[in-house]
Amino acid sequence: MSSHQLTGDKRLLELAEDLGNRLLPVFNSPTGMPYVNVNLKTGAIRGEQTNPAEVGTLLIEFGTLSQLTGKPIYYDKAKRALVELYSRRSSIGLVGSGIDVKTGAWTDPISHIGGGIDSYYEYLLKSWLLFGDKDCERMWKASIDAVNKYLADDGPAGFWYGQVNMNSGARVGTDFGALEAFLPGTLALSGDLERARRLEESCYKMWTTSGIEPEELDYSKMKIAYNGYALRPEIIESAYYLHHFTSDSRYLDMGHAFFDSLMKYCRNEVAYAALSNVETKAKRDEMESFFLAETLKYLYLLFSPPQTLDLNKCVFNTEAHPMKQSS
Repeated sequence: MSSHQLTGDKRLLELAEDLGNRLLPVFNSPTGMPYVNVNLKTGAIRGEQTNPAEVGTLLIEFGTLSQLTGKPIYYDKAKRALVELYSRRSSIGLVGSGIDVKTGAWTDPISHIGGGIDSYYEYLLKSWLLFGDKDCERMWKASIDAVNKYLADDGPAGFWYGQVNMNSGARVGTDFGALEAFLPGTLALSGDLERARRLEESCYKMWTTSGIEPEELDYSKMKIAYNGYALRPEIIESAYYLHHFTSDSRYLDMGHAFFDSLMKYCRNEVAYAALSNVETKAKRDEMESFFLAETLKYLYLLFSPPQTLDLNKCVFNTEAHPMKQSS
């Protein structure tokens, strides 16, 4: 769909609609939240145990498909899933890490902003911005208020977001990692530049401690909790948003540091390698496709002229594909 919007090639839209139709059976659960898997040939579905990110990271794509085809079913199915998940948040406004799409019962009460939840929050905001959806605006504002109240952790080691029990708000963990580094950019996009700036500084501290960021850091001790690096883009994405909205050269300086680290520690004779250990800089024989689709794209955008992309007319989906507002 993004390529169709950029090129006008109708064949791409036809492919997107065909895939959208083949995906629709995932929503045939008692709650309307999607099953994890669907057989694209038979429509058979499976996988009842899922998480907020898998439920809530659909509306930008399915909503855009509805706008491009004039068929509301895609938007309606994806939005119902989002609303059903939101309606099951706890009394203090948080979601957990795991949920059953058949029963709607939470299977894991740990709340955080990392993998498995992250893009649920991102899509609440971006669906509001892309579609002007007032329900998404309301859900985003209520959700980020709860996140800032219970997950934010402001202490001697800096400003971070950790893990809490979704029902009580009790702190249960102090891990923050490469995936969580999306949040400064999302906060900046929402207009909360004060928190965005402070959190990006914490992310930068996480990156520079070992010369490149670890997958997970225990910020209460400033000790690495998981020492891999998968070539992730989130910290660079956030620097791009912050530079876009502030024009502060601080974020260009960060970008230079990120680029230099990638050149120094990840480049090899054929590609760029993920690291199995950020302390020893040992490489893995692996390069995820998101390195090209996201990491390098956000580096390019960070150093591009500000008029390269108008964020008032499009949003990036969670895999960095620009999706335009309908005219």
